Amino acid sequence: MKAFMDRDFLLSTDTAKRLYRDHAENAPILDYHCHINPQEIAEDRRFENIFQVWLGGDHYKWRQMRINGVPEEYITGNRPEREKFQKWAETLPKLIGNPLYHWSHLELRKYFGYRGYLNGDTAEEVWQLCNEKLRSPSMSVRNIIKASNVRLICTTDDPIDSLEWHKKIAEDPDFEVQVLPAFRPDKVTNIEKEEYPEYLRRLSACSGIEIRDFRSLKEALCRRLDYFQSLGCVVTDHALRYIMFSPASEPELDEIVKKRLRGEQLSAAEAAAYRTGEILFLAREYNKRNMVFQIHFGCIRDNNAAMYEKLGADSGFDSVDNYAPADQLAALLNELSRTADIPKTILYSLNPCDNAVINSLCGCFCEAPVKNRVTQGAAWWFNDHKEGMSAQLKDYANLSALGNFNGMLTDSRSFLSYTRHDYFRRILCELLGGWVENGEYPDDERSLSDILRGICFNNAVRYFDFRLSEY
Repeated sequence: MKAFMDRDFLLSTDTAKRLYRDHAENAPILDYHCHINPQEIAEDRRFENIFQVWLGGDHYKWRQMRINGVPEEYITGNRPEREKFQKWAETLPKLIGNPLYHWSHLELRKYFGYRGYLNGDTAEEVWQLCNEKLRSPSMSVRNIIKASNVRLICTTDDPIDSLEWHKKIAEDPDFEVQVLPAFRPDKVTNIEKEEYPEYLRRLSACSGIEIRDFRSLKEALCRRLDYFQSLGCVVTDHALRYIMFSPASEPELDEIVKKRLRGEQLSAAEAAAYRTGEILFLAREYNKRNMVFQIHFGCIRDNNAAMYEKLGADSGFDSVDNYAPADQLAALLNELSRTADIPKTILYSLNPCDNAVINSLCGCFCEAPVKNRVTQGAAWWFNDHKEGMSAQLKDYANLSALGNFNGMLTDSRSFLSYTRHDYFRRILCELLGGWVENGEYPDDERSLSDILRGICFNNAVRYFDFRLSEY
C-alpha cells in the first residue's frame, strides 16, 4: 500500500516518476486565467488566518459544505471564522475521490508543512499551525506567488475597470512577476440584463464615446481595448451559456441597442442577433490585435434564485449545461474564416461530453503559422479532477496534437491554488508514462522533454506571445 499523498502521488510507473521529476515538477507556472484580485497583489496582502485565505470566497468549498448539510450561517453567514473552518474540516473527510480533498492537502503540505489529515479532530491543530505560519512575512501574497514559481498571471477584468492596480504592480521594481489584465466583456454581452442600459452609460463615461447604437458601442469597446493593450493585455475571455450564430445587419443591430437603451425588453431572437454581432466584431478586433479569444460555455448559472437574491453570483449555485449546438459554433468559426478573421481561440465547455465536438471542430479552422490556432482549453471547473483531466487530455490526444496543448490554469480566487498546476502535471506524467511503458510511444527523452516542458509552460509562452523566456 502506498502512503497517503507521498512523493509519488498519482505516479504509478517508473517512467511517469522520471518524467515528473526531470521535466514537470520544477517547471515555472504561467497562470493565464484566474480570478484573483490584483489589488491584493499590489498591496501585498497578509492574511490573519487560514479561513481568510482558504474559505473566504471559495464557492467550491461552500458548495460541498452545503451538500454535507452545513447550515448557511457557517458558510457565508456571520458565525466566527474558527467555527466556519471547523465545519469545513468536518466536511473534508467525506470528500473521498473529490479533487478538493487532494487540493486541500497539497496546499497544507506545500505552504504550511502539514503532513497529516485535516478532519474535525485535527482542525484545531491545523488552525493553530497555519495561523502561526501566516504571521510570517514569507506568507504575504507576493511571497506566496514567488515561492510558487509563478512567472506571469492574467486576471479577469471588466472593460470599464480602471486597471489602477495593474499599473501599480507594473511600476513596482521590487516585484518581477508579470500581472496582466484580461478583457472580459460579459456585461456588454448580456443585453437582456436589467443593468445593461446603466452599464453602457458607465462604459460611455470611461471610454469618452457616447453610446447611442451598435456602431458607437463598437467605438467605445475599441477605445477600451486600446487601453487594456497599453497595459500588456493579450488575453480576452467570454462567458456564454452557449455559442450562438444568428447574424443580423448593422442597421438591425443599431436598432436593437437603441431599443434596449430606451429600457425596452428584447425578444430572444433580438438578443441572439446582438450577441452574434458583438462576438463577431470582437473576434475580428482580437485577430487584428493578436489577442487570444477565450470562450467559456456550457454552464447554467445562478440556478437557485432565492440564494442568488441573497448572495449574488459565484456563490456555488451553478451547474453543467447540456445544450451546446455544435452547428452554431461551427457557423461562427466559418464566418470568421470566410473573411480570414479567426483569432487564436481557446474553447472551454463545462460539459465533458463536448470534448470530442470541440477537438474535431477545432481541427477544421487551424491556419499557419500558429500551432493549434483554434484549440480546446484545460478541463474546467466541474472537470478539473483526476478523471476529468485525464479524459480531456486523452480526447485532445486522440483528435488534436497534445504536444501543442497550452496546459493548466487555476481559474481560482485563491493564492494557494497554484498546487493545481502540480496536480495537473502529475496526472499528465502518469498518462504519458503509461503510454511509454505500454509501448505506445518511444522512450525518447528529447521528444518527451519537449512535450512536457511545452505543456507545462513553453506552449503558452509561444501561443500568447508573452514576454517570457522559455523553460
